[in-house]
This record gives sequence, structure tokens and C-alpha cells, in this order.
Amino acid sequence: MEDVKDSKLRRFCSKNILIILGFSSIIAVIALIAVGLTQNKPLPENMKYGIVLDAGSSHTTLYIYKWPGEKENDTGVVNQLEECKVKGPGISQYANKTHEISIYLTACMERAKEVIPKSQYQETPVYLGATAGMRLLRIENEGLADNVLIAVTQSLSKYSFNFQGARVISGREEGAYGWITINYLLGKFIKKSRWFNLMTNESDSQETYGALDLGGASTQITFVPQNQTIESPQNALYFRLYGKNYNVYTQSFLCYGKDQALLQKLAKDIRETDKILRDPCFNHGYNRVMNISDLQDSPCTKKYKKILEFQQLQIQGTGNFQQCQQSIFQLFNTSNCPYSHCSFDKIFLPPLRGHFGAFSAYYYVMKFLNLTSEEPYSQEKVIDTVEKFCSLPWEELKRNFGEVHEKYLSEYCFSGTYIISLLQRAYHITPDFWKNIHFMGKIQNSDVGWTLGYMLNLTNRIPAEQPLSAPLSYSTYVFLMVLFSLILVAVVITSLLVFRQPSYFWKDVV
Repeated sequence: MEDVKDSKLRRFCSKNILIILGFSSIIAVIALIAVGLTQNKPLPENMKYGIVLDAGSSHTTLYIYKWPGEKENDTGVVNQLEECKVKGPGISQYANKTHEISIYLTACMERAKEVIPKSQYQETPVYLGATAGMRLLRIENEGLADNVLIAVTQSLSKYSFNFQGARVISGREEGAYGWITINYLLGKFIKKSRWFNLMTNESDSQETYGALDLGGASTQITFVPQNQTIESPQNALYFRLYGKNYNVYTQSFLCYGKDQALLQKLAKDIRETDKILRDPCFNHGYNRVMNISDLQDSPCTKKYKKILEFQQLQIQGTGNFQQCQQSIFQLFNTSNCPYSHCSFDKIFLPPLRGHFGAFSAYYYVMKFLNLTSEEPYSQEKVIDTVEKFCSLPWEELKRNFGEVHEKYLSEYCFSGTYIISLLQRAYHITPDFWKNIHFMGKIQNSDVGWTLGYMLNLTNRIPAEQPLSAPLSYSTYVFLMVLFSLILVAVVITSLLVFRQPSYFWKDVV
């Protein structure tokens, strides 16, 4: 009886072998495609967002950043998504009108609500960092500075975002985070630069850039010294980023941003003049009237304070680069260095090395003077350009640059001369080293400044979520792919045998 059943089964298989083989091959192919598509389908985007407000001395800018929920070498991968410039002056100017701060910040905070998905509001941290303008206000009147921060906190807490606080960041932090930003954007913290690389020699790709930051009220220099002990402990910072340790020198010079430096120079010069000051740092034919109180009320000009018989100062521009630079040089006291190397005012400064990125006001001033390019200009070229600009009559400048606000236009001669003087006298940059200074505004759509470094550092404290995993484990995926591939191979081999030796499969069929 069993022989009869075997015989019937063999006859059925022999008669329908091609159908069975075809069906098996189709099933194997479908299974392979299904497993492959299931395993490799795109995972849902898992992005996080963060907001940093840079409350500078002259203006406030809001930056929106985003990064994956997972981590890369314990530091989140942060990119700039949006930039919004707040209309109005810096928040320190609201010390006596704090009730206006809420309106002041509204437009940019509403913009943030449009850019960030609503589902992410409660998970999106908001930080406000105030820089040198508020540092000066705190020196002048700590109570007023606290009132400004309280008003900012009340304003930002009204939004659905996760407000993390408003505080005055130190000059060391501002310098350090600027250094992190520039090297992050240049790809110096990872093995291979992803976005933008000014270095052509691949062996130098891990050499970090120094950072030169110039604001309205302070200026910072930060870099990694070469085999040099940082003799002054207050100038030393230590970072661990992307699995590497960095020993960094940083120094912030409060009162030496371009706006406060101009006030210092004017306060110094009026001690030796009457109520009319003929100033070589303004173009010939330019006139400005200033209140003496505007000069002497700043903490930065206290050392030049003098009782004067007049309440207003009239400035008359004479437009002379050489004389302007000599006046600026007097702001830097380079005598009596207690260390092996100094900048000025007895501040330790190691010898500069490598390349430097100069940003913020460095970039804005040099861009206006058409001195920014991928290949740095020589020191001689920069000096020649600024000297020619300072020699232009004021009326000609107004005709050629009528769209530029008069206050900014009038100060470009001073600002350009100040940048050259700062680099030469304070940082001892030689003509040969000048080629290592790169004036930078943006790198791959991200602004160069302290805020990105700040957010990058903060993401190290935001817990990384478990990465979204694929539907199948790797071992299961490999097993199924091998299994269905073997089935398909077996079907193909059997089919070849059927076509080459059909008599073997049908010999028992009657």
C-alpha cells in the first residue's frame, strides 16, 4: 500500500516539477526582496533642536540649531538651521527700560516657533548668553544688570520651549566656545573634514585653528600653544572633544572691542585738547558732536577721566592712517612683562602658531574694505587699503556708500586701523605670519562665533537617546538572506538538471 502512495507522489512531482520549481523560485525572490526592503527602509528622522541667543554689546542674534538624537563620539553633531537678528541695540541698553525687553525679543522668538516643529517645543532648550556689554553693566551697576536678566527670563519663560536660563558668560567662555566653533566647522575634531578645509596638506588636517574674536566691547584670542607651558593658570582651559584632549590658551580683553576702544582713544585724546578734537581716525571733512558724559561714563574710560570745563566735544576728522595708528598704539602698554612672552598690560601670551580664523567685527570690517578672500592678503596690502580709505574725503565716502548708516561709515577708518594695530601691537603678528590670518564670516551656512560651540558643548549634557534600530537584528537579517539565497540557488540548480536530463525525472511516469 505504501509503495502505491510513493509511486503516486513521484508521478505527481514528476508531472508538475516545472510548476513547483517556478513557484519556489518566485517565493524565494519575493522573500529576498521583502527582507531587504524591510531591513533597509529609511528610519524616521530623529532630530533635536536648540536655541541660543547671543546678547552682545551692540545687538542680539538668535540662532537655531539641530542635531541627531544619537551621539557621535559622545558629542552631538550640531548644525545651524536659522539665524534671526533682533532689531534694536544690545540688551545692556535696556537697563533703564526693562519693560521693553519682551517686545524686543518677540519677533525672533515667533520666528523660532515657525521653524521648529510644534511637537519638539517642550524638548527644545533655550539659552541666552550675554557677553561684554552686560559684563560692563555688571561692573558699573550690578543691580541694573540683574534686572535686565530678570526681564529676559520673564520674557523667554512665556514661550512653550524649555527655557534653561539667561546669564552673563565670561570672557574665557566666549573665547573658548569661539575656538570650538571654528574648529568644528573646519572639521578639525574628526578624522576627515566633512565640509570645508582651507588646508591642502592632508597631514595637517588635524592641526586646530586659533580663534580671533572682535566684538564691540571685548576681544578674545584662543589657540593651542605648541609644546608650551601656559605660564598663567587663568589663561588655561582643558577640553575633551571627540575622544581627544586639548590644552587651550585663551584670553579676553574687556574694553578692547572696537567700540570701547574708540571711546578709550577719544577719552585719552581730549585730555590734551579743548572742546574741538582734530582726529586722524575720522575721514577729512567729517564732523561729530559728542557729550562728554558718553565718553566718561563707560567703565572702560575711567583711567582717562579728567574734569573738563565743557560738556560737549566736537570731532573734526583729518583722515591720516599713520597718525591714527600712533594714537591707537598708546592704548596698549607693552612694558614690564612678568612672563616669558606677553601681549599687553602684563598679560601672558604664548608665541602664536598655525592658522587663525578672525571673525565677528574682524570679518565685518574687512569685508566692507574688500579684504576678505580665500587666499589671505598680505599685511602690506591690508595697510595700503586702509590707508587709502582713511585718506578719502568724507563727502566722497557719502556719495560712494550712501546706503551705509552714517555712524558705521564714519568709523571704518578707525576700525580698520584698530584691527591692524591690535594684531601688530597686542598679538605681535609679523608680516610673514599675516598670511595665516583668515577673515571668516560663515562656513557652510553656519556663522562663526561662540554660540555654536556653546550649543555643541551643551549637547554633551543632553542624554543621547538609544539609536533607532532596524526591524531585524543583524544576525537574523544575515540568516534569512542566506537561507532564501540557498533556496533560490537550489531551485536554479534543480531547474538546470530538469532541462538537461528530463528523462531522469519522467522515467517512472507511465
